[in-house]
Amino acid sequence: MEKHFAADFFQQSSKVFSVSELTRSIRGVLETKFGAVWVQGEISNYKLHPSGHQYFTLKDQRAQIACVIWRDTMLPPRQPLIDGAQVQAYGTVTVFEARGQYQFNVQILQPRGVGLLQAKFEALKRKLEAEGLFAPERKRPLPKFPRRIGIVTSRTGAAIRDMLNVLRRRAPWLQIVINPVRVQGTGAAQEIAVAIRELALPNQAFAPVDLIVVTRGGGSIEDLWEFNEEIVARAVFHSALPVISAVGHEIDFTICDFVADLRAPTPSAAAELIVPDVADLERRLDGCTRALAHQLLNRVRDAQQRLDHTREILQRCLTHKVEGYRRVLLHITAALQARSPARELTMRRNRFADLHRRLISCPPRLLENARHRFQSIEGILRVLGPDATLRRGYSITMNEHGKIIRTIAAVRPKMKIRTRVSDGEFGSEVL
Repeated sequence: MEKHFAADFFQQSSKVFSVSELTRSIRGVLETKFGAVWVQGEISNYKLHPSGHQYFTLKDQRAQIACVIWRDTMLPPRQPLIDGAQVQAYGTVTVFEARGQYQFNVQILQPRGVGLLQAKFEALKRKLEAEGLFAPERKRPLPKFPRRIGIVTSRTGAAIRDMLNVLRRRAPWLQIVINPVRVQGTGAAQEIAVAIRELALPNQAFAPVDLIVVTRGGGSIEDLWEFNEEIVARAVFHSALPVISAVGHEIDFTICDFVADLRAPTPSAAAELIVPDVADLERRLDGCTRALAHQLLNRVRDAQQRLDHTREILQRCLTHKVEGYRRVLLHITAALQARSPARELTMRRNRFADLHRRLISCPPRLLENARHRFQSIEGILRVLGPDATLRRGYSITMNEHGKIIRTIAAVRPKMKIRTRVSDGEFGSEVL
């Protein structure tokens, strides 16, 4: 890259650069060339600025470089930095354009002698955590009863033997797909990442699985380092299926553990977390069977009691209805008998015979008395009747419609009236 930059630079030698342009070009070359690196040396000229930034020079016997720790880059060290301290620093090389000098932006600082692998582990952990790969809200739940699982591990390692023993004992029905890989050495991290992707994506080589287990036995940090590589972490993160990480012993932690949906302390523990124990399932099933049988028996008893109660109520209702129907029938029968034509004919025949008997037995004196009463009433009517009154000199005056005039208010001038006397009628007009 330096050759290409130099060629481009000399080809543009006819161009006049400003100081800012030249400094910016040099900065771009440095940052592209080195990226993030580790460097070690002795601290000198250390200064803590009031703003919280830290400035110092990192030097050895032949050279020195200006260093800066920005306030929000890292937590303050447990022990204050002092001149003369031997340290290892991880960061990026850049150019401070205002002064035209290159400097080292420190991201991790540790005493010299601490293993570089541990420092790389902390740096990658901090980076991936900032990107959200460890976020709890993205963790997916495991299936309760998986039918097929995929295991990414060494074919001959102790981890797979331990897991198979536990899985066969706890879940004999479980189908297991092993995607064998190297778990240590150059290129092992790439194999692990590819195996995870193969199990997570539908393909012809593997039948679909419900979850993936990434595992290996215990060892030193160097032995487990392949599971701290970024390529493995991102393969776990992008997996479409839940991933369990069971790497090393209970005290071992890897980047893969933090990204996975679930960390198991050991391979055997992972097997216990994946599937329930068949013996426990049988006990739970027996308990559920007994509970269901007890509930069913109680329901049958309750239903029988309700049925008996309903039958008793129906019988009572039927008895009451039958008794009511009998009473109604008797009432109707009595009513029909009371209104029987034969009975009515008999009653009327008896009444007629009684009247006939009374008429025959009635003496003639009763008829004579009745005749005398009739003649007496006739004489009274003849004396008190209207005609007798007119013969005594009275008259009856009526209007033209024949209505009798009883008061003076019933007549008006020019009104035609008629007057009846004993021997006839005559008309007149009111003046």
